[in-house]
Amino acid sequence: MIAGLAFYAFSAVLIASAVMVVTSRNPVHSVLYLILAFFNAAALFLIAGAEFLAMILVIVYVGAVAVLFLFVVMMLDIDFARLREGFQRYAPIGAVIGGILFLELVFVLGAWQSSGQAGSLRLNPVPTDVHNTAAIGRVLYTEYVFLFQAAGLILLVAMIGAIVLTHRDRARSRRQDIDVQVARRTQLDMASVPVGASIGELGILRPLPPEEAKPKAVTHGHGHGHDDHGHGGHH
Repeated sequence: MIAGLAFYAFSAVLIASAVMVVTSRNPVHSVLYLILAFFNAAALFLIAGAEFLAMILVIVYVGAVAVLFLFVVMMLDIDFARLREGFQRYAPIGAVIGGILFLELVFVLGAWQSSGQAGSLRLNPVPTDVHNTAAIGRVLYTEYVFLFQAAGLILLVAMIGAIVLTHRDRARSRRQDIDVQVARRTQLDMASVPVGASIGELGILRPLPPEEAKPKAVTHGHGHGHDDHGHGGHH
């Protein structure tokens, strides 16, 4: 009873949030409604007993994709008036494509016929001693391991292709040239100094400290004394 009510409640919120994603005028609000739709879909997965898919939906779609959409929408300077003009321009094409998809769905659902042997078919029983996540891992890494690795390779190629296409060679950017760094010659000369040799014996002059290097001012004590006497005589 409670599970049924929760299913209908989450389904209603999911449908309403999905509609608001499409009909909302503010892109930021659309992304927030999309996050709400993801959370409700994850709740439906939990009710169905697929907790692994629920956690993947929350971690991947809400934690990565939806947050990325939100940051991109908030950081870009979007001209909403221009977007509305483009929407009005491409609205007929979108209506035609939507109508074609709707007719295809009607055709598929109308031509659906239940087989006479459908009642004899049984789903594989859910093992009680194996967790849901462990069961998915066993199937994924045993029967579909090559397809799983191929999917990862395709994603890697797509990521490298995106980096190559968006990479721009800037003339002002600094690059590291390892050959030049290794082949460069330092300005320091190494000398073999015998043990116990002094600086004077080696002919090396040590620079004076800044205090000693400054020229000393010459004082004329006697001249000032005579001047004082002279001035005193006048007084």
